Amino acid sequence: MLNGGLLRIREGLLQIKPAERNVAHYILENPAEVVRLSVKELSEKSSSSQAAITRMCKNLGLDGFQELKIRIAGDLQLSAQTDEDFKEIRSSDSLPTLIESVSINNIYSIRETLKILDEKSVQRAVEALTGAKRIDFFGVGASQLIALDAQQKFMRINKYCTAFADSHQQLTAAVTLTKDDVAFGISYSGETRQVIAAIREAKALGATTIGLTRFGNNTLSNLVDICLPVVSRESDIRSAATSSRIAQLNIIDILFMGVAAQNYEQSVHYLRETRHVVRQEFHKTSF
Repeated sequence: MLNGGLLRIREGLLQIKPAERNVAHYILENPAEVVRLSVKELSEKSSSSQAAITRMCKNLGLDGFQELKIRIAGDLQLSAQTDEDFKEIRSSDSLPTLIESVSINNIYSIRETLKILDEKSVQRAVEALTGAKRIDFFGVGASQLIALDAQQKFMRINKYCTAFADSHQQLTAAVTLTKDDVAFGISYSGETRQVIAAIREAKALGATTIGLTRFGNNTLSNLVDICLPVVSRESDIRSAATSSRIAQLNIIDILFMGVAAQNYEQSVHYLRETRHVVRQEFHKTSF
């Protein structure tokens, strides 16, 4: 069953136009009731127009109200099957509570991200990465760690790629890309100035651009050719910086496995070779 209807509304609430906000709030507060309503009934109960409901569905990337109801029904069914939801981190929490909360938040982010991850976008990204002569991963701060992880993975299957930490090097790399290359921008906010600048330069030169960013409307998602969104709740001490990273790493793993599967035998060969060389070098330096 399709799901992710409530998630789309919640994550897109700030971008939803004022005329559509009443219906969005009503749906979030009364999801079980909404799945039984017609467009006319919902418009009356939420003090919104039927046109506003239709526009909201379209703006959320859905075909219409019927698809939204199906997705909400899927959300409700999934919610009934699990009690794992986002946990706020509090200063009074004991260590066992922290262990449970952090782990649940990481699971939550992956699970919620899978609800809105578009299979066609993933397929397009896999095809672009597979065919790329060169891949440049751009990220700053915590996102740079994601970029380094991606570089390490793709290098092991003989994909030429970079993940420079210095923003000037990132920009220098971006202006040397061509239409045969991929520029991969990573920014949870979607507004990291250095990443946006690198992606703009790469896009202007014809490189395929991919963005790994939060779900919803932001500069990076609107700029790239292929957007791969992630979901993570914010908290007072920014535990989202942890759980969003886990969701991003999960997508990198998906893309890596997708690219490796395109040429499985060759990928396995390179993975074995790199593992063998690293082990040999480790044994040399251990004595």
